[in-house]
Amino acid sequence: MGTKQTVAHKQANGHGHGKGKSLDSTSTVSSSNSNSTSPTITTFGKTNGHVSSRKRDVNALPAQKSVVVAYLLWLFGGIFGLHHLYLHRDRHAFVWWCTLGGYMGVGWLSEVFLIPEYVRDANEDPRFVKTFVAKLQAYQRPPYSAKRFLGQIMIGYLFGQLCASAIPQTVTAGIDFTWLHWCIPFFISLGVWTVGNIGRECGALWPCILGAIVTYPARYFIYDETYSLLLTALISALAFDAVSKQWRRTPPRRRSPTERTLKFTGALCIYFSLWGCVILFNGTITDEDGGEVPIHEALHNFLASAWWTDLKQALLDTYNYAQHHGWYETWREVFESMDVDGERNAYKVLGVSATASQADITAAYRKLSKENHPDKVKDETLRPAAHQRFIEIQQAYSVLSKIKSNRRRKNKQYSDEDAIVL
Repeated sequence: MGTKQTVAHKQANGHGHGKGKSLDSTSTVSSSNSNSTSPTITTFGKTNGHVSSRKRDVNALPAQKSVVVAYLLWLFGGIFGLHHLYLHRDRHAFVWWCTLGGYMGVGWLSEVFLIPEYVRDANEDPRFVKTFVAKLQAYQRPPYSAKRFLGQIMIGYLFGQLCASAIPQTVTAGIDFTWLHWCIPFFISLGVWTVGNIGRECGALWPCILGAIVTYPARYFIYDETYSLLLTALISALAFDAVSKQWRRTPPRRRSPTERTLKFTGALCIYFSLWGCVILFNGTITDEDGGEVPIHEALHNFLASAWWTDLKQALLDTYNYAQHHGWYETWREVFESMDVDGERNAYKVLGVSATASQADITAAYRKLSKENHPDKVKDETLRPAAHQRFIEIQQAYSVLSKIKSNRRRKNKQYSDEDAIVL
């Protein structure tokens, strides 16, 4: 059966990209193999002065990607797959998000020499197309890749372990959720399939699911969950390679930014929601006595605590106040209550009222300084506390003196301006 590779390529001065050969926009390059029908590369262009809209959409030149930009994104956001998002390798970027750059940056570092090839793939560069066609001629199906196969097993195991950890191990809300462990083979196969469909290789999901479901009952004979999940991921990856794996003979469809964002964000939400279930249902925290308390119980107790009740009531009162007085007035009241300049606390330390004059503040400061001077404390154990109290008195007096001085200066300035007669 013949195969077809649609390619968009740059043309300069009417010449194609073939070595020693000139190609126009309607040319077709084909090569033959004695054992099988050869793959064909076809570029669509004008035919009798007319181009259909569907062909124009499929065969339009992709936006050319820059190697420099790709390397910058790799350097500053590579562990989150920003360079893969830039190059429209969304599955690759999702795997990097799930593993922080390929298991804590290992995969990220290994890509330092692969980025130019990724860029040529995204640009459908003639050099990449020529190499890819050579692979199609040499191999009817993609050859075995230890790197990709190992990645399938690792991501399949990660997704399976995450699913197993997210299932509540105890009865929650009166429901026993342990039966959900039958979802584990699906998540394992989903991880295998995701890695298998990165780049120019692809395959169906059903062989992965079938292989995982057939192997998963081994958990009843292999009591170590680690080994049973690894075996399930291994068989699922083997099923994908043996039955489903094939070349992606046409470039992936260029989806709109909105569609890509929705799909990628949705996948991340599902992934992180599983981590949320792990923490909520099976996570524990240590209390003061060294005992472990499940997080969902600790959260329930927190929501019933007086601290949370008071905070919730304070927020509700603030909202109601804002409804009657406006948000600006509410923010002003909140800002003043925060005592950012320390004035209210200074009045409290010196024991004077907010209407006290500078003379009253100075008198209170001198009195408290004498009474709390560290040299008057004979007991060595009480001296540190007296020293701390003495410092607080000094700071309170400094704060109030500065505030009073600034206000006097401003009042004098305003008085001088009012005295001007035009």
